[in-house]
Amino acid sequence: MPIPNFKYLELALSREAGLMLWLKRNWSSQVKGLREIVLIHDLRRQGLSISAIARKVGSDRKTVRKYLEQGVEVPSYGPRPLQGSFLDPYRDYLTERVRAFPDLSGRRLLREIKAMGYEGSYSTLKPFLRELRPARRAPFAVRFETPPGKQAQVDFAEFKVEFTDEPGVVRKVWLFSLVLGHSRWLWGRFVSSQNLQTVMRCHIAAFAAIGGAPEEILYDRMKTAVIGEDEAGIVTYNASLVALLNHYGCAPKACKPYRAQTKGKVERPFRYIRQDFFLARTFRNIDDLNAQFDVWRCEIANPRVHATTERVVDEAFAEEKPALKPLPAIPYSAVLTVERRVSHEGMVSVDGNYYSVPETTRKRTVEVQNLVDEIRIFEDGVCIAHHPVLEGRNRRRVDPTHRNAPPPRKTQEKLADVPYRSLAFYDAVGQRLAAGGPR
Repeated sequence: MPIPNFKYLELALSREAGLMLWLKRNWSSQVKGLREIVLIHDLRRQGLSISAIARKVGSDRKTVRKYLEQGVEVPSYGPRPLQGSFLDPYRDYLTERVRAFPDLSGRRLLREIKAMGYEGSYSTLKPFLRELRPARRAPFAVRFETPPGKQAQVDFAEFKVEFTDEPGVVRKVWLFSLVLGHSRWLWGRFVSSQNLQTVMRCHIAAFAAIGGAPEEILYDRMKTAVIGEDEAGIVTYNASLVALLNHYGCAPKACKPYRAQTKGKVERPFRYIRQDFFLARTFRNIDDLNAQFDVWRCEIANPRVHATTERVVDEAFAEEKPALKPLPAIPYSAVLTVERRVSHEGMVSVDGNYYSVPETTRKRTVEVQNLVDEIRIFEDGVCIAHHPVLEGRNRRRVDPTHRNAPPPRKTQEKLADVPYRSLAFYDAVGQRLAAGGPR
Protein backbone atom coordinates (compact mmCIF):
# COMPACT_ATOMS: atom_id res chain seq x y z
CA MET A 1 0.00 0.00 0.00
CA PRO A 2 1.59 3.36 -1.01
CA ILE A 3 2.37 5.87 1.73
CA PRO A 4 0.33 9.08 1.26
CA ASN A 5 2.17 12.37 0.82
CA PHE A 6 0.99 14.25 3.89
CA LYS A 7 2.58 17.49 2.70
CA TYR A 8 0.38 17.69 -0.40
CA LEU A 9 -2.62 16.47 1.56
CA GLU A 10 -2.17 19.28 4.12
CA LEU A 11 -1.78 21.81 1.33
CA ALA A 12 -4.97 20.64 -0.38
CA LEU A 13 -6.93 20.81 2.87
CA SER A 14 -5.66 24.31 3.59
CA ARG A 15 -6.63 25.47 0.10
CA GLU A 16 -10.10 24.02 0.51
CA ALA A 17 -10.52 25.68 3.89
CA GLY A 18 -9.38 28.99 2.44
CA LEU A 19 -11.86 28.73 -0.41
CA MET A 20 -14.73 28.04 1.97
CA LEU A 21 -13.72 31.02 4.13
CA TRP A 22 -13.59 33.31 1.08
CA LEU A 23 -17.03 32.20 -0.06
CA LYS A 24 -18.44 32.76 3.41
CA ARG A 25 -17.00 36.24 3.71
CA ASN A 26 -18.10 37.35 0.25
CA TRP A 27 -21.61 35.93 0.70
CA SER A 28 -22.01 37.57 4.10
CA SER A 29 -20.70 40.88 2.76
CA GLN A 30 -23.19 40.78 -0.11
CA VAL A 31 -26.05 40.04 2.25
CA LYS A 32 -24.88 42.78 4.62
CA GLY A 33 -24.61 45.28 1.75
CA LEU A 34 -28.14 44.54 0.58
CA ARG A 35 -29.51 44.95 4.11
CA GLU A 36 -27.64 48.26 4.43
CA ILE A 37 -29.10 49.59 1.15
CA VAL A 38 -32.64 48.66 2.22
CA LEU A 39 -32.06 50.34 5.60
CA ILE A 40 -30.78 53.53 3.90
CA HIS A 41 -33.89 53.80 1.74
CA ASP A 42 -36.14 53.07 4.71
CA LEU A 43 -34.53 55.80 6.80
CA ARG A 44 -34.81 58.24 3.89
CA ARG A 45 -38.56 57.54 3.68
CA GLN A 46 -38.79 58.33 7.36
CA GLY A 47 -37.45 61.87 6.60
CA LEU A 48 -33.86 61.60 7.81
CA SER A 49 -31.18 63.66 6.06
CA ILE A 50 -28.24 62.13 4.27
CA SER A 51 -25.90 63.15 7.09
CA ALA A 52 -28.17 61.56 9.71
CA ILE A 53 -28.44 58.38 7.68
CA ALA A 54 -24.64 58.26 7.23
CA ARG A 55 -24.14 58.55 10.99
CA LYS A 56 -26.77 55.91 11.71
CA VAL A 57 -25.47 53.26 9.30
CA GLY A 58 -21.78 54.12 9.76
CA SER A 59 -21.10 54.99 6.11
CA ASP A 60 -19.83 57.96 4.19
CA ARG A 61 -22.32 60.56 2.93
CA LYS A 62 -21.20 59.97 -0.67
CA THR A 63 -21.95 56.26 -0.28
CA VAL A 64 -25.40 57.03 1.13
CA ARG A 65 -26.11 59.44 -1.74
CA LYS A 66 -24.98 56.84 -4.31
CA TYR A 67 -27.30 54.16 -2.90
CA LEU A 68 -30.21 56.55 -2.82
CA GLU A 69 -29.64 57.52 -6.47
CA GLN A 70 -29.27 53.89 -7.65
CA GLY A 71 -32.25 52.52 -5.79
CA VAL A 72 -32.59 48.93 -4.62
CA GLU A 73 -31.46 46.55 -7.36
CA VAL A 74 -32.71 42.99 -7.19
CA PRO A 75 -29.85 40.65 -8.09
CA SER A 76 -30.45 38.74 -11.31
CA TYR A 77 -28.84 35.51 -12.31
CA GLY A 78 -28.43 34.60 -15.95
CA PRO A 79 -27.91 31.17 -17.42
CA ARG A 80 -24.58 29.59 -16.78
CA PRO A 81 -22.30 29.71 -19.78
CA LEU A 82 -22.09 26.42 -21.58
CA GLN A 83 -18.88 24.62 -20.89
CA GLY A 84 -17.13 22.59 -23.49
CA SER A 85 -17.58 18.81 -23.44
CA PHE A 86 -15.73 15.88 -24.95
CA LEU A 87 -19.03 15.02 -26.61
CA ASP A 88 -19.45 18.28 -28.56
CA PRO A 89 -17.65 17.19 -31.77
CA TYR A 90 -19.80 14.06 -31.99
CA ARG A 91 -23.28 15.44 -31.29
CA ASP A 92 -24.27 15.76 -34.95
CA TYR A 93 -23.06 12.25 -35.72
CA LEU A 94 -24.96 10.76 -32.75
CA THR A 95 -28.12 12.67 -33.68
CA GLU A 96 -28.09 11.26 -37.22
CA ARG A 97 -27.41 7.71 -36.00
CA VAL A 98 -30.19 7.72 -33.41
CA ARG A 99 -32.72 9.20 -35.84
CA ALA A 100 -31.87 6.56 -38.42
CA PHE A 101 -31.68 3.67 -35.93
CA PRO A 102 -33.52 4.52 -32.66
CA ASP A 103 -32.83 1.09 -31.16
CA LEU A 104 -29.03 1.26 -31.35
CA SER A 105 -27.59 0.58 -27.90
CA GLY A 106 -25.60 3.18 -26.05
CA ARG A 107 -22.62 0.85 -25.78
CA ARG A 108 -22.60 0.41 -29.56
CA LEU A 109 -22.62 4.17 -30.12
CA LEU A 110 -19.88 4.59 -27.51
CA ARG A 111 -17.64 2.17 -29.41
CA GLU A 112 -18.30 4.03 -32.67
CA ILE A 113 -17.38 7.48 -31.38
CA LYS A 114 -14.38 6.10 -29.46
CA ALA A 115 -13.09 4.84 -32.78
CA MET A 116 -13.50 8.41 -34.01
CA GLY A 117 -11.43 9.79 -31.12
CA TYR A 118 -13.93 10.33 -28.29
CA GLU A 119 -12.13 10.45 -24.93
CA GLY A 120 -15.11 10.86 -22.62
CA SER A 121 -16.98 8.26 -20.57
CA TYR A 122 -20.24 6.40 -21.02
CA SER A 123 -21.84 8.42 -18.19
CA THR A 124 -21.36 11.56 -20.30
CA LEU A 125 -22.96 9.92 -23.31
CA LYS A 126 -26.05 8.51 -21.59
CA PRO A 127 -27.86 11.80 -20.74
CA PHE A 128 -27.41 13.03 -24.31
CA LEU A 129 -28.81 9.79 -25.76
CA ARG A 130 -31.74 9.97 -23.36
CA GLU A 131 -32.68 13.35 -24.83
CA LEU A 132 -32.26 12.12 -28.39
CA ARG A 133 -34.29 8.95 -28.24
CA PRO A 134 -38.03 9.32 -28.77
CA ALA A 135 -40.11 8.49 -25.73
CA ARG A 136 -41.58 5.03 -25.97
CA ARG A 137 -45.24 4.82 -25.16
CA ALA A 138 -46.83 1.58 -24.14
CA PRO A 139 -49.65 0.59 -26.46
CA PHE A 140 -53.15 0.89 -25.10
CA ALA A 141 -54.50 -2.33 -23.63
CA VAL A 142 -57.29 -3.87 -25.67
CA ARG A 143 -60.06 -5.17 -23.46
CA PHE A 144 -60.94 -8.75 -24.24
CA GLU A 145 -64.62 -9.48 -23.81
CA THR A 146 -65.40 -13.15 -23.26
CA PRO A 147 -68.40 -14.70 -25.02
CA PRO A 148 -71.06 -16.23 -22.73
CA GLY A 149 -70.06 -19.62 -21.34
CA LYS A 150 -66.60 -19.44 -22.88
CA GLN A 151 -64.22 -18.92 -19.98
CA ALA A 152 -63.81 -18.67 -16.21
CA GLN A 153 -60.71 -17.48 -14.39
CA VAL A 154 -59.37 -19.13 -11.23
CA ASP A 155 -56.74 -17.88 -8.80
CA PHE A 156 -55.73 -17.76 -5.12
CA ALA A 157 -55.19 -14.70 -2.93
CA GLU A 158 -53.49 -14.72 0.47
CA PHE A 159 -55.15 -13.22 3.57
CA LYS A 160 -53.99 -13.03 7.19
CA VAL A 161 -56.63 -13.23 9.88
CA GLU A 162 -56.89 -13.58 13.66
CA PHE A 163 -59.91 -15.68 14.59
CA THR A 164 -61.71 -14.85 17.83
CA ASP A 165 -61.65 -18.55 18.74
CA GLU A 166 -57.83 -18.31 18.77
CA PRO A 167 -56.97 -14.84 20.12
CA GLY A 168 -53.40 -13.77 19.54
CA VAL A 169 -52.81 -16.31 16.75
CA VAL A 170 -52.53 -14.90 13.23
CA ARG A 171 -53.54 -17.47 10.63
CA LYS A 172 -52.75 -17.45 6.93
CA VAL A 173 -55.69 -18.40 4.71
CA TRP A 174 -56.21 -18.33 0.97
CA LEU A 175 -59.23 -17.29 -1.03
CA PHE A 176 -60.00 -19.57 -3.95
CA SER A 177 -61.90 -17.44 -6.44
CA LEU A 178 -63.65 -18.35 -9.69
CA VAL A 179 -65.03 -15.55 -11.90
CA LEU A 180 -67.05 -16.09 -15.07
CA GLY A 181 -65.44 -14.03 -17.82
CA HIS A 182 -68.62 -12.77 -19.48
CA SER A 183 -70.90 -11.88 -16.57
CA ARG A 184 -68.16 -11.41 -13.86
CA TRP A 185 -70.23 -13.63 -11.56
CA LEU A 186 -68.11 -14.44 -8.51
CA TRP A 187 -67.74 -17.56 -6.39
CA GLY A 188 -65.12 -18.06 -3.70
CA ARG A 189 -64.12 -19.99 -0.61
CA PHE A 190 -61.49 -19.37 2.04
CA VAL A 191 -59.28 -22.40 2.64
CA SER A 192 -56.31 -23.26 4.83
CA SER A 193 -54.32 -25.04 2.14
CA GLN A 194 -53.65 -24.84 -1.59
CA ASN A 195 -53.07 -28.57 -2.08
CA LEU A 196 -54.61 -30.56 -4.92
CA GLN A 197 -57.49 -32.02 -2.91
CA THR A 198 -58.53 -28.53 -1.79
CA VAL A 199 -58.37 -27.20 -5.35
CA MET A 200 -60.51 -30.07 -6.64
CA ARG A 201 -63.09 -29.65 -3.86
CA CYS A 202 -63.34 -25.93 -4.64
CA HIS A 203 -63.86 -26.63 -8.35
CA ILE A 204 -66.65 -29.09 -7.64
CA ALA A 205 -68.35 -26.69 -5.22
CA ALA A 206 -68.00 -23.79 -7.68
CA PHE A 207 -69.53 -25.78 -10.55
CA ALA A 208 -72.39 -26.83 -8.29
CA ALA A 209 -73.03 -23.19 -7.28
CA ILE A 210 -72.93 -22.07 -10.91
CA GLY A 211 -75.15 -24.89 -12.06
CA GLY A 212 -72.89 -25.62 -15.02
CA ALA A 213 -69.35 -25.29 -16.35
CA PRO A 214 -67.61 -23.06 -18.93
CA GLU A 215 -65.67 -24.32 -21.94
CA GLU A 216 -62.29 -23.48 -20.46
CA ILE A 217 -60.73 -22.26 -17.22
CA LEU A 218 -57.79 -19.86 -17.19
CA TYR A 219 -55.13 -20.43 -14.51
CA ASP A 220 -52.35 -18.13 -13.35
CA ARG A 221 -49.80 -20.95 -13.57
CA MET A 222 -50.64 -22.14 -10.07
CA LYS A 223 -48.59 -25.21 -9.07
CA THR A 224 -51.62 -27.44 -8.60
CA ALA A 225 -52.71 -26.72 -12.19
CA VAL A 226 -49.59 -26.15 -14.28
CA ILE A 227 -46.68 -28.55 -13.83
CA GLY A 228 -44.34 -27.12 -16.45
CA GLU A 229 -43.74 -25.92 -20.00
CA ASP A 230 -41.24 -27.20 -22.56
CA GLU A 231 -39.13 -25.20 -24.99
CA ALA A 232 -41.83 -25.42 -27.65
CA GLY A 233 -44.32 -23.71 -25.32
CA ILE A 234 -46.40 -26.82 -24.67
CA VAL A 235 -47.85 -26.64 -21.15
CA THR A 236 -48.13 -29.76 -18.96
CA TYR A 237 -51.13 -29.74 -16.62
CA ASN A 238 -51.79 -31.73 -13.47
CA ALA A 239 -53.34 -35.04 -14.57
CA SER A 240 -55.77 -35.20 -11.63
CA LEU A 241 -57.08 -31.71 -12.33
CA VAL A 242 -57.38 -32.49 -16.05
CA ALA A 243 -59.44 -35.59 -15.20
CA LEU A 244 -61.75 -33.49 -13.05
CA LEU A 245 -62.21 -30.86 -15.77
CA ASN A 246 -62.81 -33.55 -18.40
CA HIS A 247 -65.61 -34.90 -16.23
CA TYR A 248 -67.32 -31.49 -16.44
CA GLY A 249 -66.42 -30.92 -20.11
CA CYS A 250 -63.88 -28.14 -19.40
CA ALA A 251 -60.37 -27.60 -20.68
CA PRO A 252 -57.51 -25.98 -18.71
CA LYS A 253 -55.65 -22.99 -20.09
CA ALA A 254 -52.56 -21.33 -18.63
CA CYS A 255 -52.24 -17.58 -18.96
CA LYS A 256 -49.13 -16.19 -20.59
CA PRO A 257 -46.26 -15.56 -18.17
CA TYR A 258 -45.70 -11.93 -17.15
CA ARG A 259 -49.01 -10.92 -18.74
CA ALA A 260 -51.16 -9.59 -15.91
CA GLN A 261 -53.74 -8.28 -18.40
CA THR A 262 -54.87 -11.80 -19.33
CA LYS A 263 -56.11 -12.57 -15.80
CA GLY A 264 -57.51 -9.23 -14.76
CA LYS A 265 -61.08 -10.48 -14.37
CA VAL A 266 -60.11 -12.62 -11.37
CA GLU A 267 -57.29 -10.50 -9.90
CA ARG A 268 -59.18 -7.19 -9.73
CA PRO A 269 -61.95 -8.59 -7.48
CA PHE A 270 -59.34 -9.54 -4.84
CA ARG A 271 -58.75 -5.89 -4.00
CA TYR A 272 -62.50 -5.29 -4.04
CA ILE A 273 -63.05 -8.25 -1.69
CA ARG A 274 -60.30 -7.13 0.65
CA GLN A 275 -61.54 -3.55 0.89
CA ASP A 276 -65.29 -4.08 0.80
CA PHE A 277 -65.62 -7.33 2.74
CA PHE A 278 -62.54 -8.49 4.61
CA LEU A 279 -61.25 -5.39 6.40
CA ALA A 280 -62.77 -4.25 9.72
CA ARG A 281 -64.60 -7.54 10.33
CA THR A 282 -64.16 -10.27 12.93
CA PHE A 283 -64.52 -13.99 12.37
CA ARG A 284 -64.78 -16.81 14.89
CA ASN A 285 -63.13 -19.40 12.64
CA ILE A 286 -62.76 -20.28 8.98
CA ASP A 287 -66.32 -21.64 8.83
CA ASP A 288 -67.68 -18.32 10.09
CA LEU A 289 -65.41 -16.51 7.61
CA ASN A 290 -66.89 -18.46 4.71
CA ALA A 291 -70.43 -18.02 6.00
CA GLN A 292 -70.04 -14.24 6.15
CA PHE A 293 -68.36 -14.22 2.75
CA ASP A 294 -71.24 -16.14 1.17
CA VAL A 295 -73.74 -13.63 2.55
CA TRP A 296 -71.67 -10.70 1.25
CA ARG A 297 -71.20 -12.36 -2.13
CA CYS A 298 -74.91 -13.08 -2.59
CA GLU A 299 -76.22 -9.78 -1.19
CA ILE A 300 -73.50 -7.27 -2.17
CA ALA A 301 -70.99 -8.46 -4.77
CA ASN A 302 -73.10 -10.25 -7.36
CA PRO A 303 -76.17 -7.94 -7.19
CA ARG A 304 -74.00 -4.85 -7.82
CA VAL A 305 -73.52 -2.98 -11.08
CA HIS A 306 -70.09 -3.98 -12.37
CA ALA A 307 -67.82 -1.00 -13.01
CA THR A 308 -66.46 -2.36 -16.30
CA THR A 309 -69.51 -3.92 -17.92
CA GLU A 310 -71.93 -1.40 -16.35
CA ARG A 311 -74.41 -4.22 -15.88
CA VAL A 312 -75.86 -5.95 -12.83
CA VAL A 313 -73.73 -9.07 -12.33
CA ASP A 314 -76.65 -11.36 -11.43
CA GLU A 315 -78.63 -10.23 -14.47
CA ALA A 316 -75.67 -10.83 -16.79
CA PHE A 317 -75.16 -14.24 -15.16
CA ALA A 318 -78.80 -15.16 -15.81
CA GLU A 319 -78.20 -14.46 -19.51
CA GLU A 320 -74.90 -16.38 -19.53
CA LYS A 321 -76.15 -19.46 -17.70
CA PRO A 322 -77.89 -21.10 -20.73
CA ALA A 323 -74.53 -21.04 -22.56
CA LEU A 324 -72.82 -23.03 -19.80
CA LYS A 325 -72.37 -26.76 -20.07
CA PRO A 326 -74.83 -28.70 -17.90
CA LEU A 327 -73.56 -30.60 -14.90
CA PRO A 328 -72.91 -34.34 -15.44
CA ALA A 329 -75.49 -36.74 -14.05
CA ILE A 330 -72.86 -38.74 -12.14
CA PRO A 331 -70.82 -36.84 -9.52
CA TYR A 332 -67.05 -36.88 -9.77
CA SER A 333 -65.54 -39.56 -7.53
CA ALA A 334 -61.82 -39.93 -8.16
CA VAL A 335 -60.07 -41.97 -5.49
CA LEU A 336 -56.48 -41.67 -4.27
CA THR A 337 -55.54 -44.83 -2.34
CA VAL A 338 -52.64 -44.85 0.13
CA GLU A 339 -51.51 -46.94 3.10
CA ARG A 340 -51.27 -45.40 6.55
CA ARG A 341 -50.19 -46.65 9.97
CA VAL A 342 -52.56 -46.49 12.95
CA SER A 343 -51.07 -44.55 15.88
CA HIS A 344 -51.22 -45.74 19.49
CA GLU A 345 -54.13 -43.30 19.94
CA GLY A 346 -56.11 -44.99 17.18
CA MET A 347 -55.64 -42.16 14.66
CA VAL A 348 -54.63 -42.16 11.00
CA SER A 349 -52.78 -39.19 9.43
CA VAL A 350 -54.00 -37.97 6.04
CA ASP A 351 -52.76 -34.70 4.49
CA GLY A 352 -51.61 -33.36 7.86
CA ASN A 353 -54.89 -34.09 9.69
CA TYR A 354 -55.88 -37.01 11.91
CA TYR A 355 -58.90 -39.30 11.64
CA SER A 356 -60.01 -41.97 14.10
CA VAL A 357 -60.46 -45.72 13.55
CA PRO A 358 -62.56 -48.08 15.71
CA GLU A 359 -61.00 -49.68 18.74
CA THR A 360 -61.69 -53.08 17.19
CA THR A 361 -59.12 -52.41 14.45
CA ARG A 362 -56.61 -55.27 14.54
CA LYS A 363 -54.00 -54.26 11.99
CA ARG A 364 -51.46 -51.51 12.44
CA THR A 365 -51.54 -50.62 8.71
CA VAL A 366 -54.78 -49.72 6.96
CA GLU A 367 -55.78 -48.60 3.46
CA VAL A 368 -57.02 -45.03 3.06
CA GLN A 369 -59.08 -43.81 0.12
CA ASN A 370 -58.76 -40.04 -0.20
CA LEU A 371 -61.79 -38.80 -2.10
CA VAL A 372 -62.48 -35.21 -2.99
CA ASP A 373 -64.82 -34.65 -0.05
CA GLU A 374 -64.48 -37.78 2.08
CA ILE A 375 -61.85 -39.97 3.75
CA ARG A 376 -62.54 -43.72 3.80
CA ILE A 377 -60.48 -46.16 5.83
CA PHE A 378 -60.39 -49.89 5.00
CA GLU A 379 -59.12 -52.98 6.83
CA ASP A 380 -58.88 -56.20 4.80
CA GLY A 381 -61.09 -54.66 2.14
CA VAL A 382 -63.84 -53.69 4.61
CA CYS A 383 -64.65 -50.02 5.23
CA ILE A 384 -64.23 -49.46 8.97
CA ALA A 385 -64.42 -45.62 9.05
CA HIS A 386 -65.38 -42.64 6.91
CA HIS A 387 -64.89 -38.96 7.71
CA PRO A 388 -65.49 -35.63 5.96
CA VAL A 389 -62.27 -34.00 4.78
CA LEU A 390 -60.86 -31.53 7.31
CA GLU A 391 -59.59 -28.15 6.14
CA GLY A 392 -56.17 -26.94 7.28
CA ARG A 393 -53.54 -28.91 9.17
CA ASN A 394 -53.07 -30.56 12.57
CA ARG A 395 -56.81 -30.96 13.06
CA ARG A 396 -58.36 -34.08 14.60
CA ARG A 397 -61.69 -35.78 14.09
CA VAL A 398 -62.81 -38.60 16.38
CA ASP A 399 -65.99 -40.48 15.57
CA PRO A 400 -67.80 -41.06 18.90
CA THR A 401 -68.75 -44.58 17.81
CA HIS A 402 -65.07 -45.48 17.54
CA ARG A 403 -64.49 -45.02 21.25
CA ASN A 404 -66.47 -47.47 23.41
CA ALA A 405 -66.79 -46.94 27.18
CA PRO A 406 -64.46 -49.25 29.15
CA PRO A 407 -66.32 -52.33 30.50
CA PRO A 408 -66.95 -52.48 34.28
CA ARG A 409 -64.36 -54.47 36.22
CA LYS A 410 -65.57 -57.88 37.34
CA THR A 411 -65.55 -58.50 41.10
CA GLN A 412 -63.48 -61.42 42.14
CA GLU A 413 -65.64 -64.36 43.19
CA LYS A 414 -65.21 -65.69 46.68
CA LEU A 415 -63.34 -68.94 46.92
CA ALA A 416 -65.53 -71.76 48.26
CA ASP A 417 -62.78 -73.40 50.37
CA VAL A 418 -61.91 -70.26 52.32
CA PRO A 419 -64.12 -70.08 55.47
CA TYR A 420 -65.39 -66.80 56.78
CA ARG A 421 -63.61 -65.70 60.03
CA SER A 422 -64.27 -62.76 62.32
CA LEU A 423 -61.83 -59.96 63.03
CA ALA A 424 -61.42 -61.20 66.64
CA PHE A 425 -59.91 -64.43 65.32
CA TYR A 426 -57.28 -62.61 63.30
CA ASP A 427 -56.56 -60.36 66.29
CA ALA A 428 -55.84 -63.38 68.52
CA VAL A 429 -53.56 -64.90 65.89
CA GLY A 430 -51.61 -61.66 65.66
CA GLN A 431 -51.11 -61.44 69.42
CA ARG A 432 -49.84 -65.07 69.56
CA LEU A 433 -47.39 -64.44 66.75
CA ALA A 434 -46.12 -61.31 68.48
CA ALA A 435 -45.56 -63.25 71.75
CA GLY A 436 -43.49 -65.85 69.89
CA GLY A 437 -46.01 -68.64 70.25
CA PRO A 438 -46.41 -71.62 67.86
CA ARG A 439 -47.32 -70.73 64.29
